Amino acid sequence: METYGLEKLGIINPTAVYRNLSPAVLTEHAVIKGEGQLSDTGALVVKTGKYTGRSAKDKFIVDEGDAHNNVAWGDVNFPITREKFEAIKAKVIAYLQNRDIYIFDGLAGADPKYTKKFRIVNELASQNLFIRDLLIRPTEDQLADYGEPFFTIIAAPGFKCIPEIDGTRSEAAILLDYETKIAVICGSQYSGEIKKTVFSTMNYYLPFEGVLPMHSSSNMDPETKETAVFFGLSGTGKTTLSADPNRLLIGDDEHGWSDDGVFNIEGGCYAKCINLSPEGEPEIYNAIKFGSLVENVVIDPDTRTPDYDDGTLAENTRVGYPIEYIPNAAIPSVGGVPTVIIFLTADSFGVLPPISQLSKEAAMYQFVTGFTSKVAGTEIGITEPTPTFSTLFGEPFMPLPAQKYAEMLGEKIEKYNTKVYLVNTGWTGGPYGTGSRMKLKFTRAMVTAALNNAFEKNNVEFKHDDRFNLEIPQVIPESDVPAEILNPRDTWADKAAYDAQANKLAKMFQDNFAKKYPDMDKAIVEAGPKAD
Repeated sequence: METYGLEKLGIINPTAVYRNLSPAVLTEHAVIKGEGQLSDTGALVVKTGKYTGRSAKDKFIVDEGDAHNNVAWGDVNFPITREKFEAIKAKVIAYLQNRDIYIFDGLAGADPKYTKKFRIVNELASQNLFIRDLLIRPTEDQLADYGEPFFTIIAAPGFKCIPEIDGTRSEAAILLDYETKIAVICGSQYSGEIKKTVFSTMNYYLPFEGVLPMHSSSNMDPETKETAVFFGLSGTGKTTLSADPNRLLIGDDEHGWSDDGVFNIEGGCYAKCINLSPEGEPEIYNAIKFGSLVENVVIDPDTRTPDYDDGTLAENTRVGYPIEYIPNAAIPSVGGVPTVIIFLTADSFGVLPPISQLSKEAAMYQFVTGFTSKVAGTEIGITEPTPTFSTLFGEPFMPLPAQKYAEMLGEKIEKYNTKVYLVNTGWTGGPYGTGSRMKLKFTRAMVTAALNNAFEKNNVEFKHDDRFNLEIPQVIPESDVPAEILNPRDTWADKAAYDAQANKLAKMFQDNFAKKYPDMDKAIVEAGPKAD
């Protein structure tokens, strides 16, 4: 029996080893083993149990070798000793003995200059289907000549840690070792942990090759090839807004920006399903078919029809699918140098404008600050929108110091004269609980105007917001977006209440920046919000 290097990991007696199986076979294995069931569209639907989102506090990095000096240790990147890592890994390896093992040898990075080989070792056929969907699938020739992987990830959700013995925070653990290039994921069946482990690994190595890794989606004009990048945390609209029928989708979540342009790190998409409809998000809705993996969506036991409005199992319902399932996907997933950058934020205070243009300094301020609201379900314990500052719009996945990534972005914005916009997909007319969420069709129209350079072409007037240091367009040309929603203060019935709420948020910006970045360049500090 071919073991594809499992013996090097210590898995010496698996009952069977399956490598790079087809979606049909993986789906069949998962159904037979009771891991999930088929929906009426043919997609595999699974329940992930206790963990329906990322468990950010359960991720650790081995504090050894180059990582000791490279990693930004603190409230996000938690260290673990070599001894504890090896002890947990040994237990997971022992757990996997005498079990079926599923291997997917895939690729990360669509630009061949920066492609890296990842070997994913799975306990579950369903998770192997997921990572097959999400990574770049090698051709037959690439697989035959695959050789040794650059990095190996072992995912065994059935193994539960014992915190008192293993030194973990809970039964789940996501452990990354950049020295031996091995990661171990156990205790959680939420497949997003695997994908984000790949991303975190690429984010560690790519900057040393001159590539800026970005927690972003990206698309481009099919004719001009002009490329746009969308930054934002989960739930702010990266996937939804980049799935534009009029543009080619490069990717929905993870990219690298080299001197040659943008490339997708992944080969698939991982979209939220809650309240999904064919009218609102047709590209995503139609991608849920045979070969896709759906997490925690309730389906009718008789008709097997999914109910995307039912959040009983989780608000963070998800679907993973190959990028080819999007009809207008760019294959290969590479684009040009970005002409437009969109920072997406979901402001639960309801005080930021729905769209505003940023100077270079303001762009750097917003990028480093990464303000948004974590939305229900994306992380354990988040049940309603929670204001947060996530550096680089992806702090949990960025192991190096923020300054490293920020300086790279600033250099690229200046070098390529890239336009930058801040887009609020959050609340208007009042805060969460009082106001309403910004309509998706309005946000799409604003983003389209930015991508098409419509503001400049139509000589649109911009109004400066003194408190937040933003330039607000007074009309969205060639659209039905009401002008009265563009200036957020005008949407509040109680203007004094708006002023108080806006000042509160501006003060939060200032306090966060002063605490996290006391040595930042003065021009960048001055480009941020000003509380009264």
